[in-house]
Amino acid sequence: METNNQTLPPDYAARLTVMAEAEQANEYLFQILEIGQHMLQCGGEVSRVEDSIRRMCIAYGAERADVFSITSSIVVTIHAHRFGSLTQTRRISGQQYDLHRLELLNHLSRRLCTERLSLEDTERALDAILSAPQYSFGVQLMTYALISASFSLFFGGSVLDAAASGIIGVVLKYLDRMIRKTEANAFLSALLCSCLGGLLSGLAVRTGLGDNMDMISIGNIMLLIPGIALTNSLRDMFSGNTLAGLMRFIEALLLAMTIAFGFALVAGLM
Repeated sequence: METNNQTLPPDYAARLTVMAEAEQANEYLFQILEIGQHMLQCGGEVSRVEDSIRRMCIAYGAERADVFSITSSIVVTIHAHRFGSLTQTRRISGQQYDLHRLELLNHLSRRLCTERLSLEDTERALDAILSAPQYSFGVQLMTYALISASFSLFFGGSVLDAAASGIIGVVLKYLDRMIRKTEANAFLSALLCSCLGGLLSGLAVRTGLGDNMDMISIGNIMLLIPGIALTNSLRDMFSGNTLAGLMRFIEALLLAMTIAFGFALVAGLM
C-alpha cells in the first residue's frame, strides 16, 4: 500500500509556535479578567480596574493592551507580535462591596506586575483571597444596629428612637440576606427594605417604642443609601471615564429615589 506524503508548509513550525503562544496568552488573560471582575464587584472604581488590567497585561508580555470597562462589562484586547491580537469580554453581574477584599486584589495585581506569577500560583493566590474569612453575620448585625442607632441620634432622635432604629436595622439586614439568596436585583431589594423599614418605624411609634417616625427612619435610610457607588461615579467622571461614571451615577440616583419612594409610600399610608 502506498502512502501520499504531503509536504508541510515552510512556516508550519512558526504557526504552531504562534498558536501555542496565543493559547497561553488567552489563559493568562482569563486570570487577569478574573481579578478585574472581582475588583469591580468589590467596589473598585472603573479607572482603577482598567489601569490594573492594563498593567498586568503589559507585565506578561503584551505590547499593547486596550481595556474598556463599565459597571457591567469589561472588554480587553491585547496585541503582541508573537501571538497576534486577542480579545476577551467579561459580563459583570451583582456587586458586593468589600473594601478589604479590594485591597487584597489590588495588592495581588501589583504582585503579578513585579513577580509575574505562573498561572497556578495566580489561581491559588486568587482563591485564597476569595476564600478569606469575612465578618461573621453576627458582627454584621451588630454593625447595622450601631449605624442605625448612631445616625438616629446624630440627626436629633431620642434614645428610644435610636433603640428602635437599631432593632429595625437588624431586621433589615436579615431581609437583605434573604433577598440576596434569591439573586434579585438591587432595586427590588432596596424597595422591599425601605418599605419594611418605614412600616416598622411607624409601628414602633404607635406602640410607644419610639418617639418620632422620621428620626427612626433616617437611621435606617443611611444603611441603604448607595454612598460608595455615588462617590465612585464622581471619581470615574473626574478621571475621564465619563460614560462609566454617568452610568454609575444614574444607577445610584435611581436607587436613592427607590429608597425614598419606599419610605414615603409607607409614611403616607400610615
